Order: sequence, then structure tokens, then C-alpha cells
Amino acid sequence: MPSNQASDDIVFAETRDGLTLPVIDVTRPPFAEPDDPASVAALGEGFVKWLSRQQMPSFLTKLLLRLAARRSRLVRILFMSDQGYLDSITTYVLKLGPDHLPPGFDSPMDRRIADTPHAPLLRLRMQQVAKLLAGALREPLARNAAAPLHLINIAGGPALDSINALIVLKRSDADLLKRPIAIDVLDSQTEGPAFGANALKALQAEGAPLHGLDITFTHRTYDWDDTAMLRAHLEGLHDAVTAASSEGGLFEYGSDDAIVANLTALREGGVAHVAGSVTSATELRKRMIAQTRFKLYPRGLEGFAPLAARAGYAIAKSEPALFSDQVLLGPA
Repeated sequence: MPSNQASDDIVFAETRDGLTLPVIDVTRPPFAEPDDPASVAALGEGFVKWLSRQQMPSFLTKLLLRLAARRSRLVRILFMSDQGYLDSITTYVLKLGPDHLPPGFDSPMDRRIADTPHAPLLRLRMQQVAKLLAGALREPLARNAAAPLHLINIAGGPALDSINALIVLKRSDADLLKRPIAIDVLDSQTEGPAFGANALKALQAEGAPLHGLDITFTHRTYDWDDTAMLRAHLEGLHDAVTAASSEGGLFEYGSDDAIVANLTALREGGVAHVAGSVTSATELRKRMIAQTRFKLYPRGLEGFAPLAARAGYAIAKSEPALFSDQVLLGPA
């Protein structure tokens, strides 16, 4: 299917490797998740109940995983990979759920993995970050009608949180987006941003959610342990409305020093609001992380807030989603 063609109101885009994937729009079915407190709590409770039914002796779990890995690309990546992180394309595929998996990720075992409560929780994480970001932007955009908008996305792969923030604003406050808009993706990997650029192009096609908007998408190779590039980029944005985000990225995988350094650069560069996801510190989440090789930091809000404070930010708002808490930072 061509990358800019929609089916049943779903827009599609291609990855650099030729996978055709639906572009997640968190404002509409089939990807929008109920995000009222009762629905979020029920989703978390559903996952806990599901997880309790999976428990078995560790030696048997390892044997079954090895057998499942032969038939499932998702199992191989999630449980057998030597990578210390879950790559952006696999993370995105998991968010799609069982009905929208692409060829290569659609074996019966892949579908079983994608049909767990994990997928809607990952979608909810992105949805919460996008809505927090959109909410923070309304006032400064209204106050600075002529200023360009720059969304800085750190380690966000395809930057669908930034893109969905624009979709949220377009549906509710379209006039605020009548200005040049730039999405600046700072990521060490290339596959996710390549898909993000294609997704944005598809969303700007006639009849698509972001049609008619002046949006550019730029990827810059970035090491979050060296903020020189980020600081240099921010120096040229003093006349713009700026905000930053990092869904499933910096605040979850970055060291304390990396988080403080990047937030300090953003604060000193005039970025008033930063949205992102913080890995939960619950015992359940810690046990889940221990079953993989991913180098996540389960800080929770209580461990993250002091890091933000060191950079001059405070948590203005947060939204829970079992695996993580999504935060909006504002000036302390």
C-alpha cells in the first residue's frame, strides 16, 4: 500500500527497511485509549491479572521462551537480544496491537505477544506524553501568534509523541498551528527518525490529520552524554516557541548525569516545558525489567523529581500508566 494512502481512516508509512506500518493517531480509533482515571486503573489491573496467570518456574519459563523465539521475532527481540534497550521500530510495532502487525512480525506467537495488555499501555504512554505536551503549548502559542514552533525530541525514535501533540492541537486549536513548525529529532539511531519523517509526510497528505500545516522534520545524530549539539541548536531558537519531549527515551534509559545535563541545556536554552516518560519504581516493574536485558532505570517520580530540580525544573503534572509515569516539567 502506498505510504500516503489511508484505509478506514488509518494513514500508512514505510520504514527504511520497507515495512508498511499504520501511523498511530492517539485522537481516534483504533489507537486512542480511554485515559480517564478509572479506565487507566482498569487497564493496569488487567495487566496485573494477566501477568499473574503467566507465572511458572524460572527454568520452564526460559525453556518456553527459547522455543517461542524460534517462531516469534518479537520474543527474540524482547527476551533474547543483547541490546540494552528496545529499539524504536520494535517499540512502535508493539504499540500497534495484534490487528495491525506487519509481515515479519505477524506469526501466531507475535500476535499473542501483541495481544497482551502491554500494547495499550505503550499506546497510552505515548498518548499521555502527546496530550501533556499539547496542553503546555496552548498558552505560549496563543501569546506568540507570529512565532515559529520548534518541538525538540530527544531519543524519541520516530517522534510520534511530538507528531501526535500536533494532531491533538490541530483537532482542538487549529489556528494556533498557522505558523512554521519544526520537529527536531536528536537520536543516536536512524531507523526510527526515518520512519517518523515518512509518517509526518503521510499525515500531511490531502485529507490526512496534518494536511495544510507547514511542518519540517529534521534528524540530528545525538549522544545525550554530550549536550554541545543541543546547546548550539537552542541558541538559534530565541524567537521561537519551544518545547521538548522524550517518550521511552532519556528519562527511562539515561543516567542521572545525562538527564541533568540535557535538562540543564534545555532550561538554559529557554525551553519552558519538557514532557516525557519515567519508568515506574514499583516492585512489579522491577521484576519485569529483570526478565529482560534492557538497561532501564526504575526511578519513579520520587527518584526523578530531584534530577529535574537540579536543572531548574519541577514536575507540573504527571499521568500514570503502570509501567511508567508521564511527566510535564515546568520552571521550578
